[in-house]
Amino acid sequence: MAAEIERFNLRVYGIVIKEDTILLADEDINGFAFTKFPGGGVELGEGLVDALKREFMEEGELNINACTHFYTTDFFQTSAFKPEEQIISVYYKVDVNIDWEEFKSDQSTPLKQHNLRLYFNKLKNLDENQLTFPIDKVVLTKLKQELILNS
Repeated sequence: MAAEIERFNLRVYGIVIKEDTILLADEDINGFAFTKFPGGGVELGEGLVDALKREFMEEGELNINACTHFYTTDFFQTSAFKPEEQIISVYYKVDVNIDWEEFKSDQSTPLKQHNLRLYFNKLKNLDENQLTFPIDKVVLTKLKQELILNS
């Protein structure tokens, strides 16, 4: 039997597209490895965009120049880490200051907090099964549909 939901967990993520690639994060928390879009939890007293800016700074020392809303979870999803929490995720398309040459050659950036690697992946080759979380898979599908419509 599934755990009874006790609270919401509000998350915010950024979609960074550069040329024909998209920024992803490989992360490992307590032995659970996953691939996701960069971002994370919104703290109490924090706005969505402020949380996204903080997460991008924490995860990759990246400054967000601009962002526009792309998608908010519109279906029920429990947390992969805490089954008593319902996840609500908000995704923004973001423009960031990024050392493109560093990412192009190294494809990663080391971080201090935990095992996390940011890298660009070819968007056309990215399959939803390469992403760990159900909401990210929905976002990738919507993103690819939008790109097809706009091409």
